[in-house]
Formats: sequence, structure tokens, C-alpha cells
Amino acid sequence: MTAIKIAIVDDHPLFREGVSRSLSEIKDFVVVGEGASADDAAALATSHVPDVLLLDVSMPGGGIDVISEIVARSPQTKVLMLTASEEVDTLIAALRRGAAGYVVKGIGSRGLAEAIRTVVGGSRYISPTMRAKVEQSLLDRPASLTGRETEVIELVAEGLSNKHIARRLDLQEKTIKHHMTEILSKLGATNRTEAAIRWRQCA
Repeated sequence: MTAIKIAIVDDHPLFREGVSRSLSEIKDFVVVGEGASADDAAALATSHVPDVLLLDVSMPGGGIDVISEIVARSPQTKVLMLTASEEVDTLIAALRRGAAGYVVKGIGSRGLAEAIRTVVGGSRYISPTMRAKVEQSLLDRPASLTGRETEVIELVAEGLSNKHIARRLDLQEKTIKHHMTEILSKLGATNRTEAAIRWRQCA
């Protein structure tokens, strides 16, 4: 069996060493490198070409911002976030930049090993607690919109103005403006563009 090469990047030495020690005890895992910053992560992707690079979110240089560079330098490397952050927006940002998975710190070595094998196998892995939060987030936002508000935001997302939406739905423009006020409030958006983006994320 070919060993799975792993690199670990985290700016907390004791945590990093602990993860490295735990993974090294698994027979088909080999830790090929460690780092403490975004620059280290990019360098490890090039020099060691690991199968999996465990990456923290909070570190010098920013863990999220370097994901795209890692994927570009070493397309075969799977980036698996290993972080204390349980923010849904952070998870979404990581996945959009190319991360293959998201694991919350506190996971045991067996769970982490499962996550590593999952992403190496070509599937995405998200910690169960984070998966539940994402699902709840997606359910909450659209559920708060009425049927008419849903029609309006869908047309906004298509790029239509209030005037054109009013014509399409055979309503007065002031009625559309009223619906938009409610939609912005419910989606926590400050403008039409942001509201459309949030709606697309939830769709």
C-alpha cells in the first residue's frame, strides 16, 4: 500500500507536533513536512507535493488566502482545513478557493484519519457539526421569505431592475420597493447585489 504523504501547517507548535505524532503512528501515513505560515504552506506544496496538506485558518499570511496558490502549485495536493473556526462563511470561503475538506479542531486521530482518506479518495469531507450548521444556515434564510419575496429576489438575481420586476409580476414599482426592503432585512444584506449573492448561496 502506497503511503499517504501529509504536510501540516499550523502556527501553534505544540498542536502541530501533536497532530504530527498522532498521524505518524498510523501505518499508511507519513508526515513529510511542517510549517507555521501561509508562505510555509505554499513552499511545502511545491517542495514536498504532499497528498494532503492540513491547513489552519488563523496563521501569519492567512490560511484561506493561500489555498488557491497551493492548489495552483500542486494540483494533486488536497487541502484539508484543520481549524478552530466554526464560522459557516469561513467554511464556504475555504471550499470556494479549492479546499477539499473542513475539519474542526478537537477531532480525534481516528476521525482525522477518516477525513484524510476521504479527501485522498476524491470526496469532500466536512465535519458533521459544520455540515449541520451549513444545512441550518441554508434552511433559515430562504424559509423566512414569502412566496412573493422569493419571486422578487429571483428576478433581482437575474439582473432585473425594480421597474422591470414590477412589469414582469404585474405589480406597482412601489410594491417591489417594499418587498426589497423586507428582503434586505431578512437576508441581512445592505444592497440588492449582496441580497442576490446571499440568495444564490442559499439556493
